Amino acid sequence: MHCVILAGGIGTRFWPYSRINRPKQLLNIIGDQSMLQMTVDRLRKLRSTKEIYIITRKELHDTIASEIKGIDPKNIVVEPSGKNTAPAIGLMALKITESEPEAVMGVFPADHLIVGHRDFENTIDQADLMAKKNSGLIAIGINPTYASTEYGYIQYEQVENKKDLFGYKVKTFAEKPHAKLAKRFLASGDFLWNAGIFVWDTNILLSSMKMHMPELYEFLREIKKCIQKDKPFDHVWKNITPESIDYGLMEKSDDIFVIPGKFKWSDLGSWNALYDVLTKSKGENVVHGAGMVLSGENNLVHSNGRFTAIVGADNLAVINTEDATLVVPKEKVDHIKDLVFLLKKEGHENLL
Repeated sequence: MHCVILAGGIGTRFWPYSRINRPKQLLNIIGDQSMLQMTVDRLRKLRSTKEIYIITRKELHDTIASEIKGIDPKNIVVEPSGKNTAPAIGLMALKITESEPEAVMGVFPADHLIVGHRDFENTIDQADLMAKKNSGLIAIGINPTYASTEYGYIQYEQVENKKDLFGYKVKTFAEKPHAKLAKRFLASGDFLWNAGIFVWDTNILLSSMKMHMPELYEFLREIKKCIQKDKPFDHVWKNITPESIDYGLMEKSDDIFVIPGKFKWSDLGSWNALYDVLTKSKGENVVHGAGMVLSGENNLVHSNGRFTAIVGADNLAVINTEDATLVVPKEKVDHIKDLVFLLKKEGHENLL
């Protein structure tokens, strides 16, 4: 299997710790390695892995090439500009089929937390076998442990499709639900969290794009001609409309299966998500770096170099860096991306 890691994100949700040239995937959020290095190491251990690729934006190429170990430099691919996940995945499918026309391709986020390597490997091996049987487009789902409003969901048919080995036929993809709907999803027993991990035969992927994303497919055909002639394709790429693989393809195709993963998973999509997976001290507080909480509960302190204290307050995230301090109620951490937008609008590029 050719493993593709999507690593072009700008990391706005972890501001001020993350910056545009040092986004979440390049930070040591959990442990002593960056999330991207942890992802590479995880994929290198898989029995089914043949090649590993990283697709990213040009601003991150040199950092990734110098810091990330275990990747052939020629497998670090730069997309001319960010166009969301569908164009990036389509571009990588083209590149992979150049060297192996009948290839299986796995797509993996760069910055997710996965615990339980044996279960992860078994799940990916099952997906690899299904893809080799031409069983359609395969998504990996996670059994939900609570009614999350932070994740997308996948609804599946509850009768196992033995013809397709391990997978369940997908009924529908659901966007992040409101709290009441999330509880209904959890109670129904036939919804999984969408882990953003996909496996497929590259030819099935491209033929599905031809059917459901014909405009993108035509642009990819033009890009393929450029690649074959070893010419740049920026002039074609700039005309592509950004679109996610979920919305552009997975929500439209009828030939989709999902394999439930038994490993522990988090997309670490916010400071709250990080708080959830870290070890709590007295009062359910998390202090990372130099800091202290006095007479407070359910707080997150992330201090990079300066002592940070919370006194007599609950449910706060306080993030301290050399040049910025963020104080936000945990229930409002989603507003951080709005703050980053405002900083950019008002010309505070030095803080981005």
